[in-house]
Amino acid sequence: MLSDPNRPLYEVKAGLFKGLAHPIRIRILEVLSAAPEVSVSQLLSATDLEASHLSQHLSVLRRNRLVLAERRASQVFYRLAYPQVADLLRVARSLLGEILEATQEQLVEREGLPVIPVAAP
Repeated sequence: MLSDPNRPLYEVKAGLFKGLAHPIRIRILEVLSAAPEVSVSQLLSATDLEASHLSQHLSVLRRNRLVLAERRASQVFYRLAYPQVADLLRVARSLLGEILEATQEQLVEREGLPVIPVAAP
C-alpha cells in the first residue's frame, strides 16, 4: 500500500471521513446544510455546546476542508465548503434508514424464533 500511486487520494478520503467521524460534527454540517451560512452564535445555539468545544469541532471540519469560515467585524460565519457535503449527508441518512429498517426486520424475525430452554448446570 505504501507504494500505491493512489495513496495521496486515499489519505484525502480518510481525512474527509475523519471530519465526519463525530456526531457533533455531523450535526454542525446538517445545520450548515440548511442555510447558506450560519454564525458561530447560531451554531452554539443549535448544538448546545460550549464555545471551546464548538471551536475544536469547527477546526477539524476546516482542516478537512468541509467548511469555510468568514470573519465579518466581530462575528464569524461558516458555510459548507462544497454543496456535495449536503448531498453526502442526505445519502448517509438514507442509507442509515435502510440499515435501521433491515435491523428492525431482523429483530421481528428473531422474536418469532422458538425459545431455547436454559440448560441445567
